[in-house]
Amino acid sequence: MNMKFEGIDKNNAHARAIELLTEDFFWSASDELSPFGSDEGHTALCEFRKWRKKNKKISVGYCIAWVIESVGEFDDYDDYNEENLVDELKIKSQIDNDEFDDQQYIFTLDSSVIATALGQLVDEGLIEVDYKYFVQVAINRLRIWANLHESWKYKNEFVRRLNIIEKVLEKA
Repeated sequence: MNMKFEGIDKNNAHARAIELLTEDFFWSASDELSPFGSDEGHTALCEFRKWRKKNKKISVGYCIAWVIESVGEFDDYDDYNEENLVDELKIKSQIDNDEFDDQQYIFTLDSSVIATALGQLVDEGLIEVDYKYFVQVAINRLRIWANLHESWKYKNEFVRRLNIIEKVLEKA
């Protein structure tokens, strides 16, 4: 059986992605802090590619909405916004609440939104303007989430990478 690797591969990336994604971590399939190296990011990239094969002419915004509604269990993807989500006190209370799975509903969801958008950049050379807002929400919320995990030894590196992703988002 011939297995095709569906993860991140710089050799098959769009030229614009290679131009914008200059840091090595973008191309790592095993670095847990990288967009595609974590299980969440790798899965998001593979799911985006499967979705895109079936939806060649449809805006990737529909895929982002699907990610938000399925991974994050949102009833309406429009609720995934700055006003509802990007608040330090709210995020802190979610982290402190044993009933709330912040690993799933913040880290996994936001990492999946970012990886889906970067997946479009890697494969198609752009991130559609119409849904960059959702990626910015993910970056902003993850930045707060990481900083609230004061004992996490990878916090500073993770935030540094989010800042780099944010710069790519502006240019893509």
